[in-house]
Amino acid sequence: MKQQTLNGEFTVKGKGLHTGLEIEATFYPAAENTGYKFQRVDLPDQPVIDALAENVTETERGTVISRGDVRISTIEHALAALYAAGIDNCLIKLNGPELPILDGSAVIYAQEIERVGLVEQSADKNFYVVKHKIEVRDEATGAHLTVLPDSDFSVDVMVSYDSPVLTNQFARLENVAEFRKEIAASRTFVFVREVEPLLKANLIKGGDLDNAIVIYDRELPQEQLDHIADLMGVPHKKVSDFGYINNRPLEFENEPARHKLLDVMGDVALIGRPLKGRIIACRPGHKINTTFAKQIRKEIIRQELQAPYYNPSAQPLMDINEIREHLPHRYPMLLVDKIIEKGESYIVGVKNVTVNEPFFQGHFPQEPVMPGVLLVEAMAQTGGLLVLGTVDEPERYSTYFMKIDNVKFRQKVVPGDTLLFHVSFLTPLRRGCALMKGVAFVGDKIVCECEFMAQIAKNK
Repeated sequence: MKQQTLNGEFTVKGKGLHTGLEIEATFYPAAENTGYKFQRVDLPDQPVIDALAENVTETERGTVISRGDVRISTIEHALAALYAAGIDNCLIKLNGPELPILDGSAVIYAQEIERVGLVEQSADKNFYVVKHKIEVRDEATGAHLTVLPDSDFSVDVMVSYDSPVLTNQFARLENVAEFRKEIAASRTFVFVREVEPLLKANLIKGGDLDNAIVIYDRELPQEQLDHIADLMGVPHKKVSDFGYINNRPLEFENEPARHKLLDVMGDVALIGRPLKGRIIACRPGHKINTTFAKQIRKEIIRQELQAPYYNPSAQPLMDINEIREHLPHRYPMLLVDKIIEKGESYIVGVKNVTVNEPFFQGHFPQEPVMPGVLLVEAMAQTGGLLVLGTVDEPERYSTYFMKIDNVKFRQKVVPGDTLLFHVSFLTPLRRGCALMKGVAFVGDKIVCECEFMAQIAKNK
């Protein structure tokens, strides 16, 4: 799958939920591997902040990212819409410290994305694949978030409140393509009893009955209700029964739970990559959502390239017989057993290391270790199969080393290990020369990496 960006720009305008300021935000297409970036065009030097979990500094009633003294808040609704649409790269320019709240949902963002459309880019998508159960808990709130391996992205959300109006609700998004219809229009919500404390905390200055679901679930005197209305600058409203007191009825019976699901998606977008996994969130909030995103970001920063997924039962793209048709190497120098994945710019090969390898007789008899030079050779052979895939009649060509740089050996490779080689182009193939990067994994750990240049030449 290829990365995507917007096919054109669009602008949204409205007041900020917390500042009450009139704000304009314009969404622009961005180059490959840009990710999501926000730019404050109202400030000197127009600083840019990457929408990544390590830049999150606050999570009270919204997600805030910062760089130094520069802040941008309430980013989660826009990010959820971009993420759900499959957009990998986007630059958002805005003239204020937060995005406009609009109607309290992500539907306007989703509509505008749909209107301008998407454009496919050349670079491959870089997924984060969940390979084992991940759990994050907040003992103070009882919130917990569990992520399980899955072939795609899906979310289950359960919310629970001490409220006669909003007790327990459940929402599910099984297919991200349903986001526009099932989730995007779900609005943020607040309890009437929370309004005055939030205002005293310098929040929700731009909130009203049109951009949030307001829940009345604790009896309050009409005088206090009028006082809260005055603080918010909205008309007085006579309320006698518990329930939702909005001007507009609910979009869905479980709209609060659906909005929490929307928030989960917006915060998960801060990983910086599309995720393959099933998220099960119980009583989620921005704090636990971004805690999970930060945990994954630490892993990505530590090891930028994730180990390829390997299912030994799956049919390979190329078995050893096909590899022998393309590569001239033979025993004992053929060091790739099969190819399990291939794109235009990368390839993944497998080598099963056994104690019967001839090099173990002398390297070393008492402590068998695969020679590092052969790890590099095996990656080069895998890269050769990638390069040969660009020509007609590949059996008439061979690839030859020209240069090796930045070789690193991180861990021993011993009998019983299964090596996974991920080799990718660093630059496009030019004049028969390919600059590639190879990374060798055992399990989830990198054991070797290097950069190398190879030349493709026709056999004589």
